[in-house]
Amino acid sequence: MSARGDAVTVRSGRAEDRAAIEAVTLAAYEQYAAVLAPPLWSAYRENIVSTLGAAEPASLIVAEMAGELVGSVLLVPAGGTMGAPGLAASAPLAEPELRLLAVAPAGRARGVGRRLVEECIRRSRAAGARAITLHTTDMMAVAMALYERMGFVRAPEIDFRPAPTMLVKGYRLALT
Repeated sequence: MSARGDAVTVRSGRAEDRAAIEAVTLAAYEQYAAVLAPPLWSAYRENIVSTLGAAEPASLIVAEMAGELVGSVLLVPAGGTMGAPGLAASAPLAEPELRLLAVAPAGRARGVGRRLVEECIRRSRAAGARAITLHTTDMMAVAMALYERMGFVRAPEIDFRPAPTMLVKGYRLALT
C-alpha cells in the first residue's frame, strides 16, 4: 500500500504496454528538457525512445494503480549491453543494470519508485546476481536520494560523460 492507501501492483511488462511505458517515461523525464541543452535533451529523448523500443518485454517492469500504468523500469540482465549518448562502445554488463526508472507525475510520492527498484533487486537476486548497478545524474536528486536510502553506493569506475559538462554517476548495490 502506498502512503495514500492506493494499492500499487508491480508486474512484468507486456508487448501491449509499450506505448504506455513510453508515455510514462517521457512524462517523467520531460522535466529535464528545461535543464539540459536542447541538443543534449534531444539525444537523451531519442535514446530513451530507442532503448525502450528495443527492450524485450520481459525486461520491462511496470507499476499500476487503479488499473492505470503509473511507473516503469527497465532491468537489463547481466551480459546485456548499455548504449547511451556519450558512450563510445557498449560492453556486456557484468551485473544487471536498472535503467530508466520512471514514475508518472500523478504517481509520485506513493512508493511507486521504491516498489519498482525493490522488484529489480528481487529479480536480480533470484537470477543469482551478486550486485545490481544503475546510472543517474545530479539533476535526478529525488531518484538519487531513493537509491542511497535503499543502500546503493557510488561506483565511480562505471561513471561516464555523455557531454563534457555532464557526469553520469554509477551506483552499485551488493546483493550477497
